[in-house]
Amino acid sequence: MPLHRIYHPKGVFSEDDKRQISQRLTKMYTDVGLPPFYVVVVFLPSESEDLWVGGEKNDHFVRIVSQHLARTMPTDDVKVNAMDRIDEAFAPFVKDRGLEWELHIEEVERDLWRENGLVPPMPGTEAEKLWVKHNKPVPYEGMPRISNKL
Repeated sequence: MPLHRIYHPKGVFSEDDKRQISQRLTKMYTDVGLPPFYVVVVFLPSESEDLWVGGEKNDHFVRIVSQHLARTMPTDDVKVNAMDRIDEAFAPFVKDRGLEWELHIEEVERDLWRENGLVPPMPGTEAEKLWVKHNKPVPYEGMPRISNKL
């Protein structure tokens, strides 16, 4: 949590752009207490002839798909804030360059998520603080057992 998949025309983002976008997104989540390693950003470049919008080729369109696993957004205010913060993170790289973009956030049930086979700790717990401190998943006291049975 979260996973950001960014579909874009090939060459629209430099390596430095990708680094800055990834860092801006990571900060958005670490500011609310998540471990940095939770934030995954995947850039998925497309050849100009492979990106179509409304039945027409579009070489100036960026599609951002974010999936949230560790946290859900309980209120409309939180949802609007999340959308605004992601838009803000991308603005210098899409809006300010005259590109078109679309963004959506998906929320996945927390119990359908594991990190290196471990059940992630609940938000705000000492166990989650341990994951923040180590910036990786580590076993913790009281960790739920995982059944291998379907």
